[in-house]
Amino acid sequence: MPTDFLPVLSDTHSRDGLIIAGPCSAESLDRMLLTARQLCAQGIKIFRAGTWKPRTRPGGFEGHGAKALGWLSEVKKSTGMLTATEVGCAAHVEAALDAGVDILWIGARTTVSPFAVQDIADSLRGCDVPVLIKNPSCVDMNLWIGAVERFYNSGLRRLAAVHRGFKIPGETSYRNAPLWELVAEFRKELPGLPIICDPSHMGGARQMILPLSARARELGYDGLIIESHCDPDSALTDSFQQILPSDIKPVMDIWKGCAAC
Repeated sequence: MPTDFLPVLSDTHSRDGLIIAGPCSAESLDRMLLTARQLCAQGIKIFRAGTWKPRTRPGGFEGHGAKALGWLSEVKKSTGMLTATEVGCAAHVEAALDAGVDILWIGARTTVSPFAVQDIADSLRGCDVPVLIKNPSCVDMNLWIGAVERFYNSGLRRLAAVHRGFKIPGETSYRNAPLWELVAEFRKELPGLPIICDPSHMGGARQMILPLSARARELGYDGLIIESHCDPDSALTDSFQQILPSDIKPVMDIWKGCAAC
């Protein structure tokens, strides 16, 4: 059982927990820079944006791909923030690393495929880059654990799990039900693995981000990844679950345990 995981980042960036924020999609350089500067002013040190956007069905906005990696480089140059993006195959990994992306994440659609996960893990063999692994959309803890193990077996130690909730049958007030109790069991299987909460995908609505973040804090999670956009209502993907950069301060106050400051 893997146990010797390392911190995802240095203490400089993780002293108050790992808080990552940025738009669901990299839509344009101007929007990314505006959002990044506003988030940086709130104290966010890590900027996220989806450059490749796998959609359930074709025809929607699927991102600008490698072109948008250059925009992430501009964000880093302009603000000093670290950058993070999703990768879904070995070609994405190569392009992202060549562009200087600091953190990679594996999406829920990718985690469900051991073939895809192994392909990405093989492409990262010998690299020392942080990788965040989202839970699969289905309720299958072994798929999630197996994905972590595949990256671990490729020599990566700066790993973290991202809990973004699960699709379940029936009515629920969440976009993806948290099923906190199952994740507690997952954490027992991989002691020492940092776990990050994704309240944006879990709730599917911006008003749910604050209470879900507070719950993750109570449960001892190691960080948050939140979708934030300079103009959420006009976002090309997942507009309802993105918040303004100015709205992230209450989340950070709860996370740091200083809601009154």
